[in-house]
Amino acid sequence: MNKLKIIYEDNHIIVVEKIPNIPSQSDKTGDMDMQTLVKEYIKEKYQKPGNVYLGLIHRLDRPVGGIMVFAKTSKAAARLSTQVREKVFKKKYLAVVDGKFEKNKGILEDYLYKDQKSNTSKVVSKTKKNAKYAKLEYKVLTYNEIKNLTLLEINLYTGRHHQIRVQLSNFKHSIFGDQKYGTRGKGKQIALWAYELTIEHPINKETMTFKDLPEPKGTWCILKKLNFEDFP
Repeated sequence: MNKLKIIYEDNHIIVVEKIPNIPSQSDKTGDMDMQTLVKEYIKEKYQKPGNVYLGLIHRLDRPVGGIMVFAKTSKAAARLSTQVREKVFKKKYLAVVDGKFEKNKGILEDYLYKDQKSNTSKVVSKTKKNAKYAKLEYKVLTYNEIKNLTLLEINLYTGRHHQIRVQLSNFKHSIFGDQKYGTRGKGKQIALWAYELTIEHPINKETMTFKDLPEPKGTWCILKKLNFEDFP
């Protein structure tokens, strides 16, 4: 197990880097998950007896890495959950995708349907029963002509099941290493990363933005040409 990376911590919240291929919370696999990992960190650091409270506010797909925030109190959990519902809670992602884009920025709007049996989603007509509206905004950061791969910054407006992965695949620019929806990078780590998180602190109401980039290796070597100043 890799060492837990703490991005920010106070008495009310803790912001960490989710390790790729670890579930956000416990599931039927019984594998170690981020919520349990953070609980163990708190229990050991503060020598807390008994169970440790840790509120799960949002999730990232198992193969995806990046920023997650957990609540250390029930009051903080309730207030952060309200921010998610009211869209005060904002997330941005980085993705390395197949192909070159005609436009350097754009908005994708679709309706998605989740198939419970296969645990996949697909783009459908808005008239289909249980279809949900999905919206994201993308911006091209750099393009690797030799590998025909593009690095995108993605601003997520809605949080649908596998949303970024499905919408980009439907747009003919699937994410490199996406085993379910991708066309390139089979067997590789998915190149999708939650790199920026903006919240209102649940107690003092301060607007806080956290950033965390993946290491520029493997598919993420495309990041070597950039630095944090390139991510406004």
